[in-house]
This record gives sequence, structure tokens and C-alpha cells, in this order.
Amino acid sequence: MSASGPAGTPGAAETPSTFRSSSDELAVMWRRQEPVWHAVAGVVWLAAVVVTCLEVPGPHGRGPTLALLAVMAVAYVTVGVRGLRHLDARSGVLYHLAVWVALLAIQGVDPGTETWLLYFALFPQLWAMLSARRAVVGTVLVVVAFAALRWAQAEFSVKGLVEVVVSSLISLGISLSLGLFINRLLLEADRRAETIDELRATQARLAVVERDRGVQDERERISREIHDTLAQGFTSVVTLTRAAQAALGRGDVETARERLALVEATAVDNLSEARLIVAELTPGHLQSRTLVEALQRLGTAVSSETGLQARVTVEGEPTPLGGTAEVVLLRTAQEALSNVRRHAGAARVGVALAYRPDRVVLTVTDDGRGFDLAADRAGFGLDGVRARAAEVGGEVALVSAPGAGTTLQLDVPR
Repeated sequence: MSASGPAGTPGAAETPSTFRSSSDELAVMWRRQEPVWHAVAGVVWLAAVVVTCLEVPGPHGRGPTLALLAVMAVAYVTVGVRGLRHLDARSGVLYHLAVWVALLAIQGVDPGTETWLLYFALFPQLWAMLSARRAVVGTVLVVVAFAALRWAQAEFSVKGLVEVVVSSLISLGISLSLGLFINRLLLEADRRAETIDELRATQARLAVVERDRGVQDERERISREIHDTLAQGFTSVVTLTRAAQAALGRGDVETARERLALVEATAVDNLSEARLIVAELTPGHLQSRTLVEALQRLGTAVSSETGLQARVTVEGEPTPLGGTAEVVLLRTAQEALSNVRRHAGAARVGVALAYRPDRVVLTVTDDGRGFDLAADRAGFGLDGVRARAAEVGGEVALVSAPGAGTTLQLDVPR
């Protein structure tokens, strides 16, 4: 039978080797095993009482033996239980000192007693209540004391000495082997509990790191969403407002009204996008429409707002790709058209969406001024495009040269 007790008990001057774990699981296991220890102690003690009552009385009768057994029971209730729970360092020592002296006295007054049955409870209690070092010392002292008593009862004969030495060595070997084996098992369980504690601590640290990483990723996602939606919408509002002011300056009220109507429509779209970003829903351009319809609507808006000729073409049979992939494709198209409008100085831009058996390819091509890929560093928008593509296993290719326009291609697996 194994046991382990709660760690860190107050007042313990020396932590027992079998109760060293700081793991809550071992403490729980000990609390569950404690009734078993009590039951074993009670059953063995009761068996000793019954045997004493049934066997032939010794030279001094049954009275002394029963009285000493009662002393052992009182010792267990008063200090033995405290020693088993390790409520203080002295209880276990006092208990074993009392019970072994009492058992030695029983052996002295009644040499033929069968109360040696108590060994089955007392030796395991040595290892449960005391440290390994004290348990070894206690076991040796007990065996030596009982051997000396038995030799004295054999009138110090040589034959009696041989019998006592042989039986004592066997008892000592079995007791120490069993005790040390149990102690080793418990130490191994203790080390495993410490390893589990370390693993849990590591998991807790990793959870903190993952949570921080998740927060950072969410910040980056929201930054991309704002850049790809709200920032572009506000840019459109500014551009359209300036166009309306210019039309009013020329006295072209009708054109000014058209631009102001576009300003209102753009502001409404931006407001919808802001609400959807907060709610983490599908982008507004994909609400209640397909990706192809969203791209066509986007091309129409770019053409009406800036005069840039935007043409959207579709190759293959359009099929749903799932919200994440379609969001990446739409956001990439938005970012590419925004860059064309702000930086390219282009007259025409083409948006091609090709549905192929194993992938979908989005290509945005303009006839603008282009730029030197080696000299010009990509901005936040292109970084966001690459980050989005990586989320769905896609690849981004950018081709441009001064005076030759720019082509952005996004390849997304189906």
C-alpha cells in the first residue's frame, strides 16, 4: 500500500521522503487514501485483540496484553493520526516510540503472543509517517530490540542466537526492501507530479504568449481592415468633395450634385463597413452578393468616382470559395485599385478573375507610370495583401517597371 501526504505542512522540521510533492493531485490522493490507512490499522489492531482473547493466556494472564493494546489504540488516536497527516514533526516519532515500546512489552510479558500481526500495520506506518532516513533507523532499531528480547527469552543460548539472527535478518531485509521500494515509487510519483506542474506552468506561459500574439494579430487585422475600407472610403470622400467644389466653382450645379450623391453613398458604405468590422462579419461588399458582383460593383464605383476606366472580366465558372478566401480576393482588389487611383496616373485598369480547377487567380493590371521594384519599397497596403494571402495559403506576384504600368496577381488555392 502506498501513501503520500500534503506538502508544506506547518511545523514540519523535516519533510518525509514519501510526502515531498507539492502537487495538488498528490494531496488529493493522500486525502483519499487516509481512510484506508485508518481501516487497516483498525482491522489489524482488532485482530490482535481477538487473537489475544482466544489464545492461551500467558504467565501474567490476558490483562497486561489487552491493556498495552489499549495504550497502542490511544496512541494512534492522539498522535498517530497527526503523524499520518504530518501536522507536526514530533507526532510520528512519539507515536512509533509509544507503540513499539508497548509491543515490545507485550512480547516481554507474553512470549507466546500472536500480536506480531501488528507488524503488518506498524512497519508500513513507519514509512508513511517518517522520512526515509528515520524509517530505516527505526526499522533497524525495532528489529534489533525484538531480536535482543527473543534471545534473552531463549536464555542467551547459542542455538537461540542463531535462530534469532537468521529470522531477524530476514525480517530486516524484507522490511527495508519493501519500505525502500515503496519510497522509491512515491519519489518517482513525486517527480512526475513536479514534471506535470512544470508542464502546466509552461502551458500557462505559452497561453500568455499566444494570447499576446492573438491580440497583436487582431490589431494587425483591424489595421488592414481600416486601411482597405475606411481609409480608402475617406480618400474617395475627399476626392469627390473637391470635385464637387470645383464643379460649383464652374457653376456646374448638376455635376456637383452627382459628386455629392457619390459622397453620401461612399459615407454610407463606410459606415456599414465600420459596423461590420466591429462585428467581425463578412465585408460589406460581399453582403447579399457574390464575389463577382462585388468586384463589378467596385469597378463601377471606381469609374464613377475618378473617371478611371475600370473593366472587370471573369474567366471560368464562378463557384463559392468560402468567406475567408473571398474576403482576401476582394480586399486585394480594393487595395490594388486604391493604389492605381492614388499613385499610378493610369487611364485604364483591368480586373480579371479566373476560376481554374485547383485555384482562383485575381489579376489587376493598369497602364500607369509603374515603378522600379528594386528601388521602391512596398508600402503597408502591399504588406497587408501578402499577409492576407498567407492566411489562406495564397501567393502574390507583383510586376512593374517605370513607364510600363503595374500588374498585381493573387493566386489562391481552391
